[in-house]
Amino acid sequence: MKEQDTGDSPGLVRRIWAALRRPSTRYSFAGIASVFFVLGIVFWGGFNTGMEATNQLEFCITCHEMRDNVYQEYKTTVHYSNRTGVRAICSDCHVPKDWTHKIARKIQASGEVWAKLTGRIDTREKFEANRMRMATDEWERMKANGSRECRNCHDFDAMSGDVQKQTVYKKHMKARDDGQTCIDCHKGIAHHLPKEYHDPDED
Repeated sequence: MKEQDTGDSPGLVRRIWAALRRPSTRYSFAGIASVFFVLGIVFWGGFNTGMEATNQLEFCITCHEMRDNVYQEYKTTVHYSNRTGVRAICSDCHVPKDWTHKIARKIQASGEVWAKLTGRIDTREKFEANRMRMATDEWERMKANGSRECRNCHDFDAMSGDVQKQTVYKKHMKARDDGQTCIDCHKGIAHHLPKEYHDPDED
C-alpha cells in the first residue's frame, strides 16, 4: 500500500517544485510575465511613494523629539525663512538624493527609530545629554561624503565673486582649494551647537 504524503514530507516539496518548473497549460508565458511585470510596478511605486513620504517635513516632526527640539531651532534660521523664499527641509540636508545613498541612509536611520521606541531621547534633558553625540555622528557622516546634501544647493564652482562679499568669496575659494567641505565651517547653521562643542579655530 502506497504511503500517503504528509504536509511536511519530501514528496510534497517535490510536487510543488515540479509544478513550478512545468509550463502552465492554462496560462501563456507572456500572460504570467505580464502579471509579474504589473505587480513589480505596483510594488515599486508603493515602495517609492512610502520612501518619499518619509522625506516630508510633516513626517519628520511627527515625533515630539524632533518637533520640540531641532525643529524649533531650524525655524529661526535662513534655511527656513529667507529673502529668496527657498526653504530647505530636513531631508534636503539629511537624506541623499540618489537612490543608492538614499537607501543606505534610510537603513542607517533605523537606529534613530530604535532610539524613539526605547525612549533614549524622549525628554528635553535626554535630548540635550545626547546632542553632542548626535551632532558629531552627523558631522562625521557629512564630512565623509563631502557634504553631499549641502552641495545639492551650494556649489563652490557656482559661487560668484560679483555677488558674494569678497571676504566670504575668498574664504570659500580657499576652502575649495584646501579640500574642505561645507560642514568644516558651517556647523550649527540649522541647529544649536552642543554646549560641549569647542571650535578649534578659536584656539
